[in-house]
Amino acid sequence: QVQVVESGGGLVQAGGSLRLSCAASGRAFSIYVMGWFRQAPGKEREFVAVTGGSNSTTYYADSVKGRFTISRDNAKNTVYLQMNSLKPEDTAVYYCAGRRLIVSLSPAAYDSWGQGTQVTVSS
Repeated sequence: QVQVVESGGGLVQAGGSLRLSCAASGRAFSIYVMGWFRQAPGKEREFVAVTGGSNSTTYYADSVKGRFTISRDNAKNTVYLQMNSLKPEDTAVYYCAGRRLIVSLSPAAYDSWGQGTQVTVSS
């Protein structure tokens, strides 16, 4: 398993941007599918974006498509989430997670989770 640590959250006004980072430790990072998920108060954890091992496969939730971009740097064992045109409804704790080989949009499929980073978007 990889161990992951998120960073980059904060408070931003609506329309602004943030970039989240997820640093992974462990072996063979390039074979890990890396996903971003989020959880707002009182809601279930939901899928945001995912990238396969080589960046060639990416999927996004409809709610963030066109605004968020997921990318990874395998040389640095890091995955990023660039968030533009942020909206108040994007406010949540954002989690990075990893799993081996097979892309999944379900949080239950992931076995390596970070502690999360808070993103708050004010109106």
